[in-house]
Amino acid sequence: MTAAPPLRVPVLMYHEIADATVTPSKLAVSPEVFADQLGYLRDAGFTAITAGALSAAVAGGAEKLPERPVVLTFDDGYGDFYRQALPLLKQNDLTGTVFTTTGWVGLADKAKRMLSWAELTEAAHAGIEIGAHTCTHRQLDQLPENQVREELGTSKNVIEDHLQTAIPGVAYPFGYSSGKVRRIARELGYTYGYGVGNAMTASGTDLFALPRLTVKRVTSMDAFRRMVNGQDTPALRRDRALTRGYSVVRRTRAAVRLARSAGN
Repeated sequence: MTAAPPLRVPVLMYHEIADATVTPSKLAVSPEVFADQLGYLRDAGFTAITAGALSAAVAGGAEKLPERPVVLTFDDGYGDFYRQALPLLKQNDLTGTVFTTTGWVGLADKAKRMLSWAELTEAAHAGIEIGAHTCTHRQLDQLPENQVREELGTSKNVIEDHLQTAIPGVAYPFGYSSGKVRRIARELGYTYGYGVGNAMTASGTDLFALPRLTVKRVTSMDAFRRMVNGQDTPALRRDRALTRGYSVVRRTRAAVRLARSAGN
């Protein structure tokens, strides 16, 4: 029997799909650019799968994956996913995964609106995977264990209650996690967890530390093509270096907080 080839899959991380006139966020991608990116994926022969499908392949082998898999994820649960992204995904016969922050569902202000439960339900019925992104989008690696459990456990339960389906996946806010956070996610019944990492997801990756590639407003079409085809870019290298440096700072901060708490 021929061994399955090693996994090496691009997992793209989006946030808002909105013009600069709507949001100043550097993580937002305009609908026109997003449409061009999806058109490239379609024409280049990529097949979109969900984050859960890829995690299952990482856990058990890549033989059931399509020839050129790609995963499109959307963090936070912005309302423009329903208005802008979902129609374009349907038009291009692509799927994706929305990691929603349950405490923000249905919220709206003058600048932006978050997805409602009705919209999340409709997206799920259209084949979009819904995952958890905590309750209030806090930095999990800086929280005590009881608060990590509340953020991860309650968000999972709330989504399952509303959608009446199991929610196996979580994306950590800001991509921040720790050994404690990942252990708690496993204990609460999640089967996979995504950070950021700005690298391809490969065989042997920790199922609770799966990496994603950040798509930003400034991501050019050339950089996008390189990214999804597994070619490194200066932006990805820069982001990885910043993440490595900041992770040391964050571990130190967490240790200081723990020591202070133990002393009180």
